[in-house]
Amino acid sequence: MANAQQRDFDFLVIGSGIAGLSFALKVCRYGTVAIITKKKSAESNTNYAQGGIAAVMSAEDSFESHIQDTLIAGAGLCKEDVVRAVVSEGPTIVRELAESGVHFTERENVREYDLGKEGGHTKRRVLHAGDITGREIERALLAAVSVEKNITVFEHLLAIDLITTQKLHQSGLNRCLGAYVLDEFSGEVIAFAVGVTLLATGGSGKVYLYTSNPDIASGDGVAMAYRAGATIANMEFIQFHPTCLYHPEAKSFLISEAVRGEGAVLLGKDGQPFMKKYHPMADLAPRDIVARAIDAEMKRTGVDCVFLDITHKDADFVRKRFPNIHAKCLEYGFDMTKEPLPIVPAAHYQCGGVVANVDGETDITGLLAAGEVACTGLHGANRLASNSLLEAVVVAERAARKAMLQKSGVRSQESELPSWQSGNAGNPDELVVVTHNWDEIRRLMWDYVGIVRTDKRLLRARARIQNLQREINQFYWDYKVTPDLIELRNLALVAELIVESALQRRESRGLHYTLDYPHALPAAYDTVLRKA
Repeated sequence: MANAQQRDFDFLVIGSGIAGLSFALKVCRYGTVAIITKKKSAESNTNYAQGGIAAVMSAEDSFESHIQDTLIAGAGLCKEDVVRAVVSEGPTIVRELAESGVHFTERENVREYDLGKEGGHTKRRVLHAGDITGREIERALLAAVSVEKNITVFEHLLAIDLITTQKLHQSGLNRCLGAYVLDEFSGEVIAFAVGVTLLATGGSGKVYLYTSNPDIASGDGVAMAYRAGATIANMEFIQFHPTCLYHPEAKSFLISEAVRGEGAVLLGKDGQPFMKKYHPMADLAPRDIVARAIDAEMKRTGVDCVFLDITHKDADFVRKRFPNIHAKCLEYGFDMTKEPLPIVPAAHYQCGGVVANVDGETDITGLLAAGEVACTGLHGANRLASNSLLEAVVVAERAARKAMLQKSGVRSQESELPSWQSGNAGNPDELVVVTHNWDEIRRLMWDYVGIVRTDKRLLRARARIQNLQREINQFYWDYKVTPDLIELRNLALVAELIVESALQRRESRGLHYTLDYPHALPAAYDTVLRKA
């Protein structure tokens, strides 16, 4: 009989974005599902995705065109079989989303989707719901989840660590048995005992000082998987979104790639366009090139920002196409129909992560990963705009099929996991340490491990992070866990993994650009990390 601090389910989903919700809706027909999310269920990276979801939906487009655009953006590191699988399954998945209640924007007076074009795409293939696509997808999926009797959503629960046979010193294949989870309000730690666990925790943008990500993006899934013995790859490839609103109170509000897709132009402090001197596609070049170009212009001219100008477009069109962005900018005193917007790059998307195949399978039995937390090989060294929502839902669909096969025989309903042991840990009395370390990590990552890197900066970052790790681990073992402490522990580990991956890559490729090795090597390779 399981103890009072244990919850038994067939499936555990950690995270409530598009990947986690899509997976839950598929597997709930075959067993009970627990979704745990550390804030409100709608608080996810998906919810903040403005641009859209890329899929071949017009006669003018083709799978081969979408595949080639993805491969080119990925700078030689994409796994072509994964790219082909995700792209070819895209249209079916998009239609399923529409059937489940997602209202994608259609063209006026025509029963066709209004397809946008973003950086790196050679065709219009980005479906959107106004400029709040992620929010609309999240709304529809949460509504579908709410009526499923086999799904239970637990809000304000934060996963601390995965429970594996290896950690329990059991012999044989390393298998995931569930997770220890902290109830934010009661302080109780609960063991979730399950047959299959899906990591769908999103990315790690909060490891940087400036990010477009919500506060929840602290790299929890990557950190937990690494501690559990899973392989992590290509963490050096952090995509910096080129255009985030520059304003002290805006918290790096994202100005969607789609704005440039509709004709917006980047201007320097002199009011002149500058992207043509950096790339033939100018303002529609891949994101890594645009972000580096902006960084170079800012450093060259000594300014704090550059500008994004769409004032040459009809004002009614801009307001209608980007209602949320227009309204938000007005809140900060900018009318994008009348004046250029001040913008800066900000950490946006993690292309590396927990190594998983296109079916979401990791190298730990019973542990699957989908969405931004996973490194499937789709994005390679640089994500093509709007491929992330597509990957999340395609891999979640395929992972659900695998999970249904894995569930059988993995866990007995009578199995009991060890209770969480706090030992003599006391209540933390110096939370200023947590706050200080959090701020220091984010600033040093921005300064030393940002858009342009050098070995000297990376080695400085490594030395400081290792010192911080010792402080944080001491704090972790001496005191009872809190949400802030758990996130700080994960943030520090993810920062370390990014630095170690960056030091392994002695070339410049995709999102990783280093002044010490400015050219790409002839043969592409993955940077792989695994706990000793």
